[in-house]
Amino acid sequence: MYVLFIGDIVGKPGLRAIASVLPFLRDQYDVELIIANAENISDGKGVTRSDATALFDLGIDVLTNGNHAWDKKEVFDYIKTEPRLLRPHNYPVASPGSGWYIFTTRKGQKIGILNLLGNIFMPSGLDCPFAVADRVLAEKTDDISAVIVDMHAEAASEKIAMGWHLDGKVSAVVGTHTHVPTADECILPNGTGYITDVGMSGCYDSIVGLDTEKMLRCLIEKKSEQMAVASGEGTLCAAMLDLDETTGQCREIKRIRFNESDRGNGLNAVHLI
Repeated sequence: MYVLFIGDIVGKPGLRAIASVLPFLRDQYDVELIIANAENISDGKGVTRSDATALFDLGIDVLTNGNHAWDKKEVFDYIKTEPRLLRPHNYPVASPGSGWYIFTTRKGQKIGILNLLGNIFMPSGLDCPFAVADRVLAEKTDDISAVIVDMHAEAASEKIAMGWHLDGKVSAVVGTHTHVPTADECILPNGTGYITDVGMSGCYDSIVGLDTEKMLRCLIEKKSEQMAVASGEGTLCAAMLDLDETTGQCREIKRIRFNESDRGNGLNAVHLI
């Protein structure tokens, strides 16, 4: 059973790249579930109703989030009525929405998606993501055959720790947030797929998806100016997970990278790393 996890979508370049390659990936691998982190889809910060709808219309099944979850104020009402749009589950209990969603595949299998936010170098006031993960899994019903965790965190060490903590308890722990793909994908000893960061889906001719010149002025000249999403070619970065339908264990995890300029070349342009 194939599950596709798409890294942080940064603005319109990421959206274009997804629109180019997603139909090929879905058909070639008979993908049962498509997850994407959408916290940067709307002008680089947050997610609007219209952008979330566009992603759902492209065939993405579940959208995860991160520290920019509330940057677009309209999302407060939208997330109450759209359970497929998650926010970190270790946010305060009073926060609207949820970070836990159960998806039912075409074959009737149930897959849980858990969205967590790291504590290191992140806003204060969050519950411990390790304790929250333990609580969710303790309450999980037996008919849920697989669980995918989006660990949205700055510190690689915290993401690696979550992978080891949940090894054998979930199908995969996929790291997001830094926008920089790592090459450490692996299957942990007890069958959990892991990668520290799947990377971003956006313009790589940039500084983590943002306009290079503006970011340099901010960093070098200490000028305070509005950051903008880079307008160049989009690249999709994702992880393809092959899960055992009976045990839920991850049999294989592969990185995917696809450039928007390869549009029309079909599957020959999809790079499985």
